[in-house]
Order: sequence, then C-alpha cells, then structure tokens
Amino acid sequence: MRKKQPFPAFPMNPADMFDVWKVGITAFELWSTSLSTIAMRNNLWSTQAPTDARMIRENQRMVTEKLEACMEVGFEMQKAMLGMATGQFSPWWITSQRTMKPLHRRTTANSRRLSNGR
Repeated sequence: MRKKQPFPAFPMNPADMFDVWKVGITAFELWSTSLSTIAMRNNLWSTQAPTDARMIRENQRMVTEKLEACMEVGFEMQKAMLGMATGQFSPWWITSQRTMKPLHRRTTANSRRLSNGR
C-alpha cells in the first residue's frame, strides 16, 4: 500500500514558485490599494458634508462591498476547510490567491473609481 504524500510547505517546481510570487504581488497590491482607498475616503469625509447624498451613497456602498467581500472570503475559507476534511486540499499558495481575490478585486476597483475625482 502506497502512502499518499501531503503537499510540501514550500513549492517544489517552477510553476508553484510562480504562484507564490503571484501571492506576494497580490498581497502588495491589496495593501497599497487599500491604503490609497482609505486615504481618498478620508479626504472625502473631511471635505464633504456628512448629509450629502453622494457621501451617504459612498458610505452605503463601502459597507455593502465590505460585507460582500467578507462573505466571499468566508466561502473560500469554508471550501478550503471542506477540502482538507475530505483529503482534497490544495497548497497554501493556491488557497491564499483564492482568498485574497475578492478583496483585491474590490480594492483595486475602488481605488480606480475614487481617484477619477468625478
């Protein structure tokens, strides 16, 4: 009977090493776009009236997007944990990419949208 080998903690082939590189790039982009979005929203809050219709819409959009993204991240984590429970787990570099994707997509879109200035 052959024993099944688990995934290594470190990538062993070039394709996996490239995936680890992509995780790092995605994490850096997520970090930098989050900071720029926070700064732009902070600027809006300090320059706009809190009862302005545009600010109310922006605040509602911010909360809704955060809830949606957190739910998507939670679903990805549940899928990863279910995969681990059934023995069909994927390595951490794949799970990391899937987990960061909803947050990364929204932060980059918000950063682009808020930087336009309308």
